[in-house]
Amino acid sequence: MDSSPALLLLLALGLCEYGHTGGFSPAGCPGIHGWSNEMKIRSHNNIAQLRVGQRLELECQTDKESGAFWIRQDKSGTLHFIVFISSISRTTFSRDHNSPSRFEASKDNKIYRLVVKSLTPQDEGKYFCLMNVNQMLHFSPGLPIFLPVTTTVAPTTSRPTPMWGTDPHTKTPDPERRKQEELNFFCHISIWVPLAGACLLLLIALAVTIPLCRRTRRRRCRCKR
Repeated sequence: MDSSPALLLLLALGLCEYGHTGGFSPAGCPGIHGWSNEMKIRSHNNIAQLRVGQRLELECQTDKESGAFWIRQDKSGTLHFIVFISSISRTTFSRDHNSPSRFEASKDNKIYRLVVKSLTPQDEGKYFCLMNVNQMLHFSPGLPIFLPVTTTVAPTTSRPTPMWGTDPHTKTPDPERRKQEELNFFCHISIWVPLAGACLLLLIALAVTIPLCRRTRRRRCRCKR
């Protein structure tokens, strides 16, 4: 998408008003030359390990001193003008980003520098360096500046490996508890055994008494007759 006609047209329409000296050009937009082999952009930081709040330093090395633009293209493809650095090191920042508080820009011979004071997700995108030379628009390849994607991994709980021949759910018996259970067992025996014996004797007594009562009643009935 960096070399598409739509992108080149947007660059020309968005930047032509600044012209060669930073003024508005009523005659229309200059021509487009495309990528320039003489323009090289690099970063002093390791762009593969960027982090939020980091100071990001970018450099655009050219073979001319005609002033340079810094442009950022966000993830959706929208272009954002950041700053124009003139040939006499005068900077003109964008009014939309509160740029002077977020960026620094300077010029050292044919090197144009851009500093992002504290990198945020809002600063992600591709950064371009552009020059307007002899009514022709030259721009560098885009330098991708993106924060690493952080993924959260759910914590895993590891279970202890049980020993062979043992059940991990079995619990070691408590000696005190086992002793108490034995005492309760003997107490139950001492209570229920005599009670069961008394009930048995009562049943035997009833079994003997009932037939005797029946015999006695029959004898009385015969005597009355």
